[in-house]
Amino acid sequence: MSRSDQVTSRTSAGGAEEAGTRALSSTGTFAALQVPNFRLFLGGQVVSLCGTWMQMIALGWLVLSLGASGTELGLVTAAQFLPVLLFGAYGGLIADRSNTRRLLITTQIILGSLAVLLGVLDLTGTAQLWMVAAVAAAIGMTSAVDNPARQSFVQEMVGSEFLPNAVTLNSVTMNAARVVGPGIAGILISLVGTSGCFLLNGASFVAVVIALQRIDTAALVRRRPVPRAPGQVRSGLAYAMRTPSLRIPLLMMAVIGALSYEFQVVLPLVARETFAGSAATYSLLTGAMGAGAVAGGLVVARHRRVGIPALAVTSGVFGVVTLVAAAAPVLALEVAALVVVGAASVAFISTGNATVQLSAAPEMRGRVMALWSVAFLGSTPVGGPIAGWVSETFGARAGLAMAGVAALAGSAFAAVSLRSQAARAQAVPAAAASPGPPAAPGVDPPLATGIVTAEGTALDADTTLTGGTTLIAGTVSDADAAGDADTALTAGPTHRAGTAGDAGTVGDAGTAGGTAMSDDPTASAPTDTVLGNPVAGVLSAAAAPQRGPALQDV
Repeated sequence: MSRSDQVTSRTSAGGAEEAGTRALSSTGTFAALQVPNFRLFLGGQVVSLCGTWMQMIALGWLVLSLGASGTELGLVTAAQFLPVLLFGAYGGLIADRSNTRRLLITTQIILGSLAVLLGVLDLTGTAQLWMVAAVAAAIGMTSAVDNPARQSFVQEMVGSEFLPNAVTLNSVTMNAARVVGPGIAGILISLVGTSGCFLLNGASFVAVVIALQRIDTAALVRRRPVPRAPGQVRSGLAYAMRTPSLRIPLLMMAVIGALSYEFQVVLPLVARETFAGSAATYSLLTGAMGAGAVAGGLVVARHRRVGIPALAVTSGVFGVVTLVAAAAPVLALEVAALVVVGAASVAFISTGNATVQLSAAPEMRGRVMALWSVAFLGSTPVGGPIAGWVSETFGARAGLAMAGVAALAGSAFAAVSLRSQAARAQAVPAAAASPGPPAAPGVDPPLATGIVTAEGTALDADTTLTGGTTLIAGTVSDADAAGDADTALTAGPTHRAGTAGDAGTVGDAGTAGGTAMSDDPTASAPTDTVLGNPVAGVLSAAAAPQRGPALQDV
């Protein structure tokens, strides 16, 4: 590996190593491909994803050839996604506890073996519907672990600097495979039957395993596996919900993933009912979206816009262009509109995925990305029937209209959340600046809420603390207690002199995490440590993440 390709690492205060690729340029459409490990990984993904799309086409065809009804086909499809919904959080915890690269090698071998099993069952004529459903459920269970591990491994390969570009290139690869894979599947099914698709997909996983084996582990952004402890799934969910830069994208994706990304249900009805077309018309509409996603992804890859404001904009654009597609009067305009819809959809997914990954603490990343997979893929069994009912009841165009309205609602939610957080952020300094009641003679006045005091720091024009006492923000000292060393506080636990407090969170961008001081009054005061968050440079101040204690490609 050349000097320009070498990746240096350092140990952060949280114990995880972070990588920097200082000699590489982070700009350009294919910037992340400068990282050798990512080139290897993406090369394997290109082969494997084509096989995955081949298997998706062949699986549906096999189920129908076994005499299944449309409802039974839906149940087999749901069997692949329900495990992500039900067990995705546990899959993320497994990813956090494991060496990601080794875990991915294991999941790829399992997925490849299941594909071969389907091929053998089909080739020998022994396949029955319950067998296919059982294998589909096993694929879903494995994917519940594989998805968060694979997504978090991207950052281990490229670091924070290249992550937005890498996520977008991954999305481009998936959408390109969505165009190529079904085409190969159609040829194979006509020549050798569905078994050929399953067997070839099983072989495609060999490319991923070889790529993972050849990865230079010394150049990875090392992450310490999380030790076992009770309540880790709940703590991951609580962490995500109290962190605005995680909570907002996850809630947006829960709604948009359920109601907007149901094109596999809506587009066949649009092709058949709105434009009186055939399966070829449906293929044309799907191909238009895939082509738009590839082209749009290449454009998005040149920009490193992440964060809640960027996510609100992309969601709004996605909603508007989807509503335009819902109103398209003729097939030609529908195809053109869906090209733009595909571009906007990949922009939203890429922005959200990168925002969530950059906002998550390394020890929580697997569980957080599992929640993202649950919101995106796990919502399919919920949103699919809703989209189908709306399309059948009010017309196929209504399904697209619902998708557009849901995306606009997500954009509005993000905008309102940002505005609310900005208002709260402005209210804190205002409350700190307001004068408090006069203090009794000879008694230290109460501390203003929201102010972290330090040695020699003035609380107001006339008052300073003595003894170098550092108090937690928002704590009010007892009116009768002297403000010197070892003062007991009535509004909280007793704090020793010199113990630095935080504002309720530890280690976020812009939040001071205090360093404990000695009781010795002659000891020099150490400097407070500010623990950075990698997304701090791109998220707005109003959406700054809060860090507490310790799904599928996009």
